[in-house]
Amino acid sequence: MEPFHYLLVLVACLAVTAPLEWVIGARVYRRPRRLALTLVIAMTPFVIWDLVGIARGHWDFSPRYPLGLDLGGVMPLEELLFFVVIPICALLTHQAVLRLGARLRPHGRLADEAQRLGGSPATGSRRGEGARRA
Repeated sequence: MEPFHYLLVLVACLAVTAPLEWVIGARVYRRPRRLALTLVIAMTPFVIWDLVGIARGHWDFSPRYPLGLDLGGVMPLEELLFFVVIPICALLTHQAVLRLGARLRPHGRLADEAQRLGGSPATGSRRGEGARRA
């Protein structure tokens, strides 16, 4: 079971935050192009940083916890998945907080931000569909 620990933690993170998409309407998975662009922007510097750190011997990965599938013989697959999963979880959480805050205070800053990002926080409608807040 130990070789699956790293992967199981990532799956648990997704399992905990995935319902935010459907229950609260975080709208992260519903915008795949925006999500992909965000991931590329978030991942690139950290993957490079990781690769440089590994190459310089600043850190390495214990063979005890990853599956043993290394990308290029350098970085465990789970490490790359970490740079995908954690930003997705952060985006889901951020969007859920934004939408819940907008529902609690419909004329507040979070409601304005939710509207700017598209869609009414209360109904999930697209920008321009329905009444604009005064």
